[in-house]
Order: sequence, then structure tokens, then C-alpha cells
Amino acid sequence: MAVFLWVGLSLKPSEIPSPFINKPAPSFSAAKLEVPEEKLSPADLIGQVWLLNVWASWCVSCRGEHPILNNLADKNVVTIIGLNYKDDPANAKQWLDTLGNPYSASITDQEGRIGIDYGVYGVPETFVIDKKGIIRHKQTGPVTEQDVQNILLPLIAKLQAES
Repeated sequence: MAVFLWVGLSLKPSEIPSPFINKPAPSFSAAKLEVPEEKLSPADLIGQVWLLNVWASWCVSCRGEHPILNNLADKNVVTIIGLNYKDDPANAKQWLDTLGNPYSASITDQEGRIGIDYGVYGVPETFVIDKKGIIRHKQTGPVTEQDVQNILLPLIAKLQAES
């Protein structure tokens, strides 16, 4: 029993394996936060590498990673889609107005169904999805500048170079 406890305590939450790696991103059609009458789905993003960042205005860790996402968006190297998770749309819009908006679009998931389909443990989480709609990486917890430099940017460059 002690061995299992020791192993469990040594795991890093950001390294929780995902059964979705190398599998198609689950499909959805969700309302855009800024324009609720418009919908977005993974099919709309086929042909480009993109990140799906799961966030909420009530999430303290999301606030911590947000400047890093803003900096990544400023580099203009990848499309970043936000999945606003179990949040009030008015609070989410105010949060983006105040802290900046790194997202090409942010979609709403007030009931958490899309999050369930993606195996979201909590917020924030970030997925890297390739041009064919295949999940290639999942980050549980906030993205750090080291993650951007050492994991995300090299993976994005590799995926963008693939046909």
C-alpha cells in the first residue's frame, strides 16, 4: 500500500496521460462567447494546427497562465481557441476585456459537456491539435513560459511542417 501511495504522490498533475493523445479531437458545435449566434467546431479548424485552452473567469490558475497565452498569441504562430468552461458568459467577457484576449475565438461550455468529452480534469488545460484534427499533446494545469519554449513551440513547428 505504501508503494502505491509513494508512486501516486510522485506523479505530476501536468503529466497525467490522456487516452485522447493521437486520436481525433472530439467533435462539438459550440456558440462563440463574443457572438453567441455563431458556432465553431473542430471541423472548422481542419488544415491548421491549433490549441484548445480550457479556462474560466473563476479559475485562479487561469489568471496566472493568461499573460503567457497573451504572449503566445502575440507571436502569431498558432491559432488559440478558448473553451470557456462552466462559466458565466458575462464574467468571461469582462475577464477577457480586462486581461486581454489571446483567443482567435472562445466558445462556451456552461454545462461542461465538451470538457467531459475531452477528458478535462479541471481548468486550465491545453490541447495541441494537428492539421488533421488529431490531439497531439495535453497539458493539465497552467502553461508556463518554459512549457511554451520547451514543449509547445517545438511541437507546433513540427506539426506545421507536416503535410
